[in-house]
Amino acid sequence: MERIKVLAGNAHLELANEICKYLGIALGKADVGKFSNGETSVMISESIRDMDVFIIQPTCNPSPNDNLMELLVMADAIKRASAKRITAVIPCFGYARQDKKDKSRAPITGKLVANLIEVSGIDRVITIDLHASQIQGFFNIPVDNLYAEPLIVKYIRKNIPGEKVIVSPDAGGVKRAKLISDKLDAELAIIHKERKKANEVAGMILVGDVKDKVALIVDDMADTCGTLQTAASLLMSKGAHSVYALVTHGVLSGSAISRIDNSDIKELVITNSIPNKHDVSDKLKIINVAPMLAEAIRRTHHGESISSLFANDHHGK
Repeated sequence: MERIKVLAGNAHLELANEICKYLGIALGKADVGKFSNGETSVMISESIRDMDVFIIQPTCNPSPNDNLMELLVMADAIKRASAKRITAVIPCFGYARQDKKDKSRAPITGKLVANLIEVSGIDRVITIDLHASQIQGFFNIPVDNLYAEPLIVKYIRKNIPGEKVIVSPDAGGVKRAKLISDKLDAELAIIHKERKKANEVAGMILVGDVKDKVALIVDDMADTCGTLQTAASLLMSKGAHSVYALVTHGVLSGSAISRIDNSDIKELVITNSIPNKHDVSDKLKIINVAPMLAEAIRRTHHGESISSLFANDHHGK
């Protein structure tokens, strides 16, 4: 591993250090900050000539724009320092929800971000649970979309007893919910929601039976948690024994935590793709994705298969 270098912006230094610990290397030296006028400042403080460089930088809240700019400027600095290859490890891919023109005169910002990443000199992207897997098609460079689903299945098997039903909170998440329900040999239910506007749900209809079962809501992202709160009360009203929510990216913006605390949800399980603290709520549980990302980095560096990482329920046992 002597020709590998892992660098990080300020988005999630804790995760970057954990990944390096699993790889058995030290985090590379990079000074990433701001000039007095607010512009992003980057200085790589060691030689990276002819090295395989990985940048750990989720483009997530609380400062998605700053985090994205740090990633782009770091990539430019690394490219100009004659690195052999640059891979952006973006555990949570910002702007992924803006992936289509769903109304007149709306931007497709996900595509714009993909263009920026390519132009900055990045050769490959590693991410976790893209909001829509076709976002990979926005890029003309390889994109490895890793799945948190095996880690979530492992958590369910270990920590959540009882007869289970997997619930998709919308039609778009049915494929993800079906994968998990198949692995656990559990029933599947779907909540159809009608939206007034973004982040505001008008009504919900449950398709499926949850009576006397442990309902597990699975999704890729928990933002304001309004949907989870409403879905949990709907499931309880339909006779569910208890409700858990298992979500890859815990955005948890605004009053999300108080919504969870005041909801029928017993536990909200997220990954550490976005920096969150365990102690913000007793209901919050965090799964560590550092080992999975470290293994993906190691395999990428050695030219090994990434897909075999998920073959035969590799992380689910």
